[in-house]
Amino acid sequence: MATEIPVIPTDARLTYERPSDPRDVLIKEMEKRKIPISIGKTCPVKCTFCYEIDHGYRKTEEPGKTTQEDWNFILDYISKKPTRPGELWVWGGNEYMEWTDLFLHPKAMEWLEDFLKYTDKSLHMFTVGYVHVPKIHQLAAQYPNRMNFDLSVITLHKDYRKALMPHAPSVSHLMKVLDGPAVTSANFYSFDAHTMSEDATTISRINQNVLLWMGCLTPLKGMEENTVQILRQGKQYLPEEARRVYEAGLPNIQTIHTEPAITAFLNRHKIITLFDLLGLEKRDTVVMAKSVYRILKMYRKNRARFLCVPNATLGGDSDCTILLTFDDILKRLNGEKVVHLPKVVIESPRGNGCDISGVTLDEFEAKARCKVRILHKVNTKLADTKLWQHGYLSHYIRDYLSNPASREFEQVPIAA
Repeated sequence: MATEIPVIPTDARLTYERPSDPRDVLIKEMEKRKIPISIGKTCPVKCTFCYEIDHGYRKTEEPGKTTQEDWNFILDYISKKPTRPGELWVWGGNEYMEWTDLFLHPKAMEWLEDFLKYTDKSLHMFTVGYVHVPKIHQLAAQYPNRMNFDLSVITLHKDYRKALMPHAPSVSHLMKVLDGPAVTSANFYSFDAHTMSEDATTISRINQNVLLWMGCLTPLKGMEENTVQILRQGKQYLPEEARRVYEAGLPNIQTIHTEPAITAFLNRHKIITLFDLLGLEKRDTVVMAKSVYRILKMYRKNRARFLCVPNATLGGDSDCTILLTFDDILKRLNGEKVVHLPKVVIESPRGNGCDISGVTLDEFEAKARCKVRILHKVNTKLADTKLWQHGYLSHYIRDYLSNPASREFEQVPIAA
């Protein structure tokens, strides 16, 4: 018997002006390999940790709730695009439209089947669990290796689940989603003692083939104080929770990807090697976020002028060079005539050499009145590769928690 997906009542409607031709934004999304379905309203799930709570830093367009006619247009457009080896079309995760859980659209499952049936393309999809069971497993079996399904479990803990995602699917429904061939990876996080570790054991018991994606959620600007406290508490418990998972000896692949400081430290040798290849002089100013700043201050002190730039646009505890905006950098400049900028900053999926807010390099140079030299070797492809290469839980246990140098790294002061 199929599991019914609850309908969440909401009067919230998207307030953005519709483009003159609503299909313009659909085309822009599809050119970025997105499948641009819209539920026509702000996401009713209302997860308190959602990174879309404050997305005013970027312009968002809304074409209205996707109709069958819209879907026919989308499917026809995608079908005519060349199929590239290894390429995944993204179901959701929009660049120009607001992020929502697209499986809340009443025709989402039907259209997912259309995509698999009428195209030869693969897709990457995200949801907190609003998929129909057993239909999702039937599709996975019928179209093997076509769906990369990231299930956002977040937490199975009753109290934290109620506090952080009160409108999310029930735990019993998630168990049904996990129990079958559909889910590729499950992401869930540390919030307290015996949260992440117990979730890992539970998920592994149901499905030993699911990749376990663990870590912490990052507090950002706009989140409620109670949510921020819970997320920061989870970070404090991460070491002991990670050890519990490691010692459990679960058969699943286990990764930890969400902590920038951990990622930077585990990739310190590559960061140092790459820095040495850039040919920078001592007086050269190079832009970076806090974690990379700490690495270079430890291992390459006085080899260049390291301009540590906080992620002020996203705010909270954000610490990521890829997510820096030109506005963040502008606030840190103090008369520099030339700055060296990692290419990752201008590799926003929107293209055109802009940051995540849509500001272009030319616009920044005009406002900052300084010259920017792009460090092309510091690019997104390299960052993504290293994220996976050193992203396993075992690396965190052996090379971070058990490494005295990580304590020194954590104590490196951040320039005011």
